[in-house]
Amino acid sequence: MPLRLNRLAAFAALPAVLTLAAAAPASAAGGAHQIDLQQLNDSKASGTALLDIKGNELTVKIESEGLVPGAPHAQHLHGSTDGHDFHCPSADADKNGDGVVSTAEGLPSYGDINISLTTKGDTSKDSGLAVDRMPTADKDGKLSYSRTIEVSQKVVDHIKDLHLVQHGIDTNGNGKYDFNKGKSELDPKLPQEATAPANCGMIKGAAVGSMPVGGVETGGGTTPQEEGMGSPYLAAAGGAGLLAAGGVALLARRTERARVDGGR
Repeated sequence: MPLRLNRLAAFAALPAVLTLAAAAPASAAGGAHQIDLQQLNDSKASGTALLDIKGNELTVKIESEGLVPGAPHAQHLHGSTDGHDFHCPSADADKNGDGVVSTAEGLPSYGDINISLTTKGDTSKDSGLAVDRMPTADKDGKLSYSRTIEVSQKVVDHIKDLHLVQHGIDTNGNGKYDFNKGKSELDPKLPQEATAPANCGMIKGAAVGSMPVGGVETGGGTTPQEEGMGSPYLAAAGGAGLLAAGGVALLARRTERARVDGGR
């Protein structure tokens, strides 16, 4: 191919390269992400959270209200950093019909604990029920939380796949946790009210409405990509590649025709 045609072909492919760069996910999803917390289990608990990533440091700020006054509230970032898709549960997750979506019933929807949002110390899944290190709502049921945590690169890259859940409800309105709904399936020494989810929120802009894939962080099952639906990034890449190829081919034909006509 003549040098001039090579240059023209490369120029024609440039928009496709730029399109691919825009479509591909950033390797580090830094910046701030907002979460609107919506009530679960008719708890009347709501709030707003902000996740701010700088490097491998994640700052979590939460302002919520409508929680059980004076009680500790376990809170976590749930979900997956391995390509599984989880979301906040609906009332349909109440499989035993007792009127409460328990933690175990909600787990298939919102996924296992990824980060425990404690006030100090360990933040791993192991601290999921460390109620002595979880924030406590004030006498009006309001809770303010702020902490900066060092996280893995996988969390940074997949932050939009995570969501926040605060736990602890008062089903009989007596202003405290009791065994009105029985024992927690997570720890029989705790009442169900203490561990049931009170609210949940997904990061704005995250995918919603799809079914969880592969169970609760089992690593099994298949992702939508494996099932042949195709990654949106691969789809964008394929479309851009086809457009680029078509553009280069058309330009090549026109250039060759002009060269032939000019030589006559």
